[in-house]
Amino acid sequence: MPLRLAVPKEIFPGERRVALDPSIAQRFSNMGVEVLVEKGAGEGAHFIDATYADNARLVDDAKTLYAEADVVFKVQPPTLEELDLMREGSVLVGFLKPHLHSDMVQKLCDKKITSFAMELVPRISRAQSMDALSSQASIAGYKVALMAAELASFFFPMLTTAAGTIRPAKVVVVGAGVAGLQAIATCKRLGAQVEAYDIRAAAKEQVESLGARLIDTGVSAEGVGGYARELTAEEKQTQAKVLAKHVAAASAVITTASLPGREAPKIITKDMVEAMKPGAVIVDLAAETGGNCEVTRPGETYEYENVTIHGPVNIPSLIPIHATEMYAKNLYNFLSPMIKEGQLQLDWEDEVIKESVLTCDGEIKHEPTGRRLRGAS
Repeated sequence: MPLRLAVPKEIFPGERRVALDPSIAQRFSNMGVEVLVEKGAGEGAHFIDATYADNARLVDDAKTLYAEADVVFKVQPPTLEELDLMREGSVLVGFLKPHLHSDMVQKLCDKKITSFAMELVPRISRAQSMDALSSQASIAGYKVALMAAELASFFFPMLTTAAGTIRPAKVVVVGAGVAGLQAIATCKRLGAQVEAYDIRAAAKEQVESLGARLIDTGVSAEGVGGYARELTAEEKQTQAKVLAKHVAAASAVITTASLPGREAPKIITKDMVEAMKPGAVIVDLAAETGGNCEVTRPGETYEYENVTIHGPVNIPSLIPIHATEMYAKNLYNFLSPMIKEGQLQLDWEDEVIKESVLTCDGEIKHEPTGRRLRGAS
C-alpha cells in the first residue's frame, strides 16, 4: 500500500494558508505517494478543489482524512481534538510551537505520533530549501513595510510638487534577520530613507547592501544559528540610549526582533514612543510573541500619544497564495528525501531529521521542550 499523505483544512481562526498547493501535490503523486486533501482545504488560499483533483483524492471531512493518514501536513499546530482523530503511530509535520502547547506535546507522546516541527529545522546549507521560518518571514517583512506606508501620516518617497519638495520619510527597522531585511528592501523601493538596528555585527554588510544604514549602538550579541542572544541589562541600557534618538526622528518604526521559542525582546520603550513625532507609526511584527514595543497590543491598531501602534498577527496568511506555495515547497524538500519507493524511511543519523524531530515513540526528542515540561510537572 502506498504512503498516504493527508492535508486537512486549517481551523485556526484567520488562517488562510494550506500545507500543500496543487503543484506540490503532483510532485508527491509522481513519487508514488497517495495524496489526500480535505474538501475546501485550499479555498482560503484560492486553490479550489478542482485544482487538486488530478493528483489527490478529495476527502469529505477531517475525521475520514485523519483515519487514513500515514503522514499529516499542517500549517498551524493541531488542536487536541485534531490529535484525537489522528492514527496512533502516524507522522505529523508542520509548525508546532511546542513552547506554547504543552498539552499538544503530551498528547503526541501519548499517541506515539512522530512529529517534526518545521521551526526546528537546522540552519545548515543543506536545509536552506526546507527553511519554512525564513520563507514565511520574508513574506511578513514585505507585508509590514506596506502596512507602515499605509498607516503613516507621511509620504515615504521624496516628492517634488507644486507646493514644494517633500522630503522622504525616515524609517527605522529593528532587527535585520530575514523579515527585517525584506522590510528594509521594500521600504527602500517605496522611496524612504531607511536605518536599521541589529545587535549582530554580521548584519552590517547585509543592511548596507540594501542601501540602508546600520545604527551603531556599540552593542554586539551574536547568537547561535544566526539568531541574536538576549542582551544583558547593561547592554539594553546602552543600546536603548542610542536607539531612542533615531526612533524619535522616525516617521515609521518597524520591529522584527525575535528569540526562537521565547517571548519577543522589549526594545521600544514607552518613553521612546512618547518622544516620537505626532503622526508616526510603529508596526510590530513581533506582536504575536509579545511584541518588541512595550505598548503593543497583539492584533490591535490604536493610537498612543499621537503615535499609531499596529500589532498584526499571522502576517503570512495575509498573502496566502505565495505563502502556501513557499511553505509547500519547504515541506516537499523536507519530506521527499525520506521517501523511498513510495514509503517513508527515516534515517536517524541524518542531521535534519535528528534536529527537527519533536516526539517519537512516546518520547520528547527535543531536549529544551523536554526540560521545560519536566520542570513544569
